[in-house]
Amino acid sequence: MNQHYLQLYADFIVKVGVNVRPRQNFIVRCPVTMPDFAHACVRAGYEAGAKTVVVRWEDDKLTRLQMEMAAESDLCAMKPYELRSYLDYAEDPDGCCTLAIHAADPEALAGLDAGKLNRVNLARRTFMKPWQAYTMNDRVQWCVAAVPAPGWAAKVFPDLPLEEAVEKLWALIFDVCRVSTGDPVTAWKEHVARTKARRDRMNELNLDRIRMTSANGTDLTVGLAEDATWEGASSKTEGGIEFIANVPTEEVFCAPHRDRVDGRVYGTKPYAYNGQLIEGWHVTFQNGKVVEHGAEKNAELLAELLTTDENANRIGEIALVPASSPINRSGVLFYNTLFDENAACHIAFGDGYPTNIKGGSAMSRDELLAKGLNSSAIHEDVMVGAPDTHVVGVTKSGEEITIFENGEWAF
Repeated sequence: MNQHYLQLYADFIVKVGVNVRPRQNFIVRCPVTMPDFAHACVRAGYEAGAKTVVVRWEDDKLTRLQMEMAAESDLCAMKPYELRSYLDYAEDPDGCCTLAIHAADPEALAGLDAGKLNRVNLARRTFMKPWQAYTMNDRVQWCVAAVPAPGWAAKVFPDLPLEEAVEKLWALIFDVCRVSTGDPVTAWKEHVARTKARRDRMNELNLDRIRMTSANGTDLTVGLAEDATWEGASSKTEGGIEFIANVPTEEVFCAPHRDRVDGRVYGTKPYAYNGQLIEGWHVTFQNGKVVEHGAEKNAELLAELLTTDENANRIGEIALVPASSPINRSGVLFYNTLFDENAACHIAFGDGYPTNIKGGSAMSRDELLAKGLNSSAIHEDVMVGAPDTHVVGVTKSGEEITIFENGEWAF
């Protein structure tokens, strides 16, 4: 693995992706299998002026042991300190920012009770909602990135020796994240500018709805929430600090109206959910709600996802991603939502982003619901874009405009 690229990657993620500001508290979540990368991020955080850098270690094997052997009631019994350990930094006068480093084995929890996993994760997400509100509303800078822990690399390249698989995944991450250009900051500035131009064009169109079709049978009409805005590439906190929430990111996304989604959509990539894969899936919407669904593998897990709470069977996001994205061009299935969602157009079951509504970050949940934004304990991105995806937008005045043709932007 190229040590120079590793430090470039860490520096870019921390100093540009998160954009750590002087005196901020910086919270890093990282797998225990990747200590060297965590240390590189800690160094970059302090170099950027962080007051405190806190590392929260995560462990796939420990999680599996707990989910398998501990009682569900005990796993759902959250302790106040777990929430306070984040809020104490968020409420600090100097504020905070956060980086989540993903590297989980996509099937770390395969074979376990899907219902138990879902209920425990729902309890945790509900309990942590006050902290999640900081990221969902862009009150703090946040970034999600990934590194090739062994279990994940073995899943992506099962025919290679483990060490070689890890090296190959490192090289691939450096490529699709523009690190191998040798100057990721400049490469990302150009990418962000291009994506912002498309985002601005989408907002200029003043769309009422979009219709997505492809030869696999997808025919989905998505009405947009009232006062919905398209976002993409970089974001800004309430205080005006720019950051990049996902590295990589290729999407321009918006908030659907929770009651105005109709038609059938087919998944174009497997989806890793609660450590297990859902494959060959489809869902049918009527008046915003999933009324029929199925999958070739783990159909019962898809059912669990869609019944997590009363609004998990509605969508909170529609995102447009060109088939020419670096992730898709790589030809690799990453089994990791961060990457796979940036290879294809996608929807997200569950919660919508308040920042996709004009003035939404200052609105109450009831006000956002009135605009049509969905509210749920989950936000699960699933890939629906195909090489021939065609997207037509319908403006509020009724004009039809081609947005995607054969999987690519039409402008």
